[in-house]
Amino acid sequence: MTMLSRFSDDLAIDLGTANTCVYACGKGIVLSEPSILALNAINGKIEAVGNDAKEMLGRTPGNITAIKPMRDGVIADFDAAEKMLTHFMRKAQRHGGWLRPRVVIGVPSAITQVERRAVKDSAYKAKASEVHLVEEAMAAAIGAGMPITEAAGNMVVDIGGGTTDIAVISLAGIVYSRSVKVAGNALDDAIIQHVRRSHNLLIGERTAEQIKIEIGSAFPLDEPVSMEVKGRHLAEGKPKTVRMDDEEVREAMSEPLRGIVQAVLDALERVPPELSSDIYDRGITLTGGGALLRHFDARLRHETGLPVQVADDPLSSVVLGAGRMLDDFNLLRRVSIAE
Repeated sequence: MTMLSRFSDDLAIDLGTANTCVYACGKGIVLSEPSILALNAINGKIEAVGNDAKEMLGRTPGNITAIKPMRDGVIADFDAAEKMLTHFMRKAQRHGGWLRPRVVIGVPSAITQVERRAVKDSAYKAKASEVHLVEEAMAAAIGAGMPITEAAGNMVVDIGGGTTDIAVISLAGIVYSRSVKVAGNALDDAIIQHVRRSHNLLIGERTAEQIKIEIGSAFPLDEPVSMEVKGRHLAEGKPKTVRMDDEEVREAMSEPLRGIVQAVLDALERVPPELSSDIYDRGITLTGGGALLRHFDARLRHETGLPVQVADDPLSSVVLGAGRMLDDFNLLRRVSIAE
């Protein structure tokens, strides 16, 4: 170990569509903030990043734009992504950013060569010394404590903001992987569309997310729950409140939920027979923010007939797994995406 690596500020980053998590070597998770920045359109200056920028969503004056640089798990706005990464990396570093860190970043399995290059370039421009990319599902499995180096099939379903990544892992290799662009954001959009159609009410992303968290579920609840939803009435143009219950929200989210379940069923059909019996015994592990949707595990259990468990810390599984690789370079070499 060189003198420099002892002071190293190596970072693991889960660059998500909805949230960015950063893990610093020796310190654990040091940052978890929304993947948003607020830009001043007049002078190009960044007004806020992360939590502060999210507070501005839907409330900004005309000259300030809230930008989400990530779409479907990949960079949609290169400049904004670089600025956001630079801000988060500097905030996470111990030494004021004078050391250039090695960085491990989790990316969706369906990422193209061009998108991979964009992620790497953004990290290098944000002053990384080395950049290693790993598939999110692999990182999530490691972060969830799954025995991925064993000669047995492990199935992980990582439901993020923009993508759901499904993988079957054996001997530290991905035997099958699939990424579908249906995840947490699609559930929010479905709620927005439903409220507009059924109640003639306009609600924003933050309200939709709140509905999903408070009364959303993937399978019927033991006790019904409801909440008041405030929005702008489309015909009258003034604020109005309606009451929604869990059954209505479940119905609103039914299409994207079906899309995620179908992707899991498709994956199970394509798994080699020897590994199928392992999955039948070990079941499926859910990670990502979407795993926190109430009774999603029960829905998958019902649809697949397999044991389904939610990881201990589903939101942080990807970044914790990527962080483990910073400490185990042999493992990183085995699982990182080759150029």
